[in-house]
Amino acid sequence: MSDSKRTRDHRQIQKWVEERGGKPATVTSTKSTKGAGLLRIDFPGYSGDNLEEISWDDFFDKFDRENIDFLYQEKTADGKESRFCKFVSSGSE
Repeated sequence: MSDSKRTRDHRQIQKWVEERGGKPATVTSTKSTKGAGLLRIDFPGYSGDNLEEISWDDFFDKFDRENIDFLYQEKTADGKESRFCKFVSSGSE
């Protein structure tokens, strides 16, 4: 069984993403003068959106301002390393 975890811990998020070769990103069409738009994690070979890499500082600034939680899995149901992650409103299930 694959269990999802939830965190707001910046170090844990960055570690999980970088272990899987990912980078913090924003959807280019949603970016504004106020900074990052919709947050995404860009994994090589998996991007479907028009993504632009952003710094971890910009990523976490938006993450904290929007009060977002990071939902993720360590392993898939068959035990392989998972890249599943999504952003959810803090406190939502």
